[in-house]
Amino acid sequence: MPSTPAALHGDPGLQPERTVLSWGRTMLLFALIGAVFLRWMPHYGLWTLLLTLVCAGVAAGIYLTQRLRYRRQSRGVQQEKVEADVVAVLSTTGAVVALGVLGLFAVLWA
Repeated sequence: MPSTPAALHGDPGLQPERTVLSWGRTMLLFALIGAVFLRWMPHYGLWTLLLTLVCAGVAAGIYLTQRLRYRRQSRGVQQEKVEADVVAVLSTTGAVVALGVLGLFAVLWA
């Protein structure tokens, strides 16, 4: 019988699991919005492809950092010292602002 890996903390309902679920929803929404941008390509041109690539990059970045984020938060729960992931939040905020600016360029120069 294969052994299951030991949990990093004792309570599976704690913050790390909720945070991973939240980032997973964020990743899914970026991927979905990127797909919606492709629908606008006939109307707004290649700008929408750039918007889609930014969304795909953000979604991939979230996906690739999920495991690290979970481990870091689980260790923080064990040590009773959890710190916010400021870099991830600021990166996501910057991506949303960049998408807004690119969207304005797409509308203005379409």
